[in-house]
Amino acid sequence: MIKTKKDIRALTRDELRDYFVAQGEKAFRGNQVYGWLWSKGAHAFEDMTNLSKETRSFLDEHFVINHIKVDQMQRSNDGTIKNAVKLHDGLTVESVLIPTSSRTTACVSSQVGCSLNCKFCATARLKRMRNLNPDEIFDQVVAIDQQSRLYHNRPLSNIVFMGMGEPLMNYNNVVKSIEKITAPDGLGMSPKRITVSTSGVPKIIKKMADDEVKFNLAVSLHSALDDVRTDIMPFNEQMPLQELKDALQYWYVKTKKRITYEYVVWRGINDQDKDIEALIDFCLAVPSKVNLIEYNPIDDGQFQQADPEAINRYVAKLEDHGITVTVRRSRGKDIDAACGQLANKEA
Repeated sequence: MIKTKKDIRALTRDELRDYFVAQGEKAFRGNQVYGWLWSKGAHAFEDMTNLSKETRSFLDEHFVINHIKVDQMQRSNDGTIKNAVKLHDGLTVESVLIPTSSRTTACVSSQVGCSLNCKFCATARLKRMRNLNPDEIFDQVVAIDQQSRLYHNRPLSNIVFMGMGEPLMNYNNVVKSIEKITAPDGLGMSPKRITVSTSGVPKIIKKMADDEVKFNLAVSLHSALDDVRTDIMPFNEQMPLQELKDALQYWYVKTKKRITYEYVVWRGINDQDKDIEALIDFCLAVPSKVNLIEYNPIDDGQFQQADPEAINRYVAKLEDHGITVTVRRSRGKDIDAACGQLANKEA
């Protein structure tokens, strides 16, 4: 019977220290291994050069590091990079490096597929196969940081959980990954540079507030009318807008952090004045800002990008009410790396 090796990254620092003591070694060896795993992103025990060959061989005999592998990389004309990330069990997710003149942002996945059923999103068609572990999320960030340094001559500056999956349906693992990313003995990134984007899970939004998380919150809203939102995002029937609004108000009272609403305008779906007025009312319930996002087709005739005039009306009316609004142009469309397009498509 073949014994399955344990992934060493499942152990805490204290557990690693205790393990080495149990083997008759000094506890600080655990600190050294922990540093290699989380600060230096080592993917092989042989890379841990301040350990003896005997210790490295022993670790290799008893443990495994189930690291990701960038199986395929595509570079867009605008500098965006899309990665097909192979996981240890053969499943694949996608992550994206988004560069601008002032920063580079990692868009990372949190699930293989997605738990929700938004009709306009390619990832939702895959259904959820499993949650990603904290180390698998962490590895995506490490890989994109390396690409940022290689192709853009600067370290990664921001992270958004806007890839495949609904982050709040994998909340515990997402939070654990962020703890590793922000820890001084991890990657040392500021939580202020991390945004978790959700389609809106009221119960977990309240839990985030109670947990006093330090990262930012974005909500994929797309309509502030229940009938419209339920039609395009069917889960809204179980988690309606009033529940979402209550949770967001709770979030703001607890955290004092402004919310970002991600909002796509589609022709004939949410491009009327009633849609704009409903969004204004929703925004005024809690301090917020709006990102109007250019729609990226997924080969489906139901959803068409709104006319520029409709976008202009949204901007004008939101600004008339003192609501900050930005029109966000998508990047990486030529390699299916833009928002809503991540679905493991072949190049």
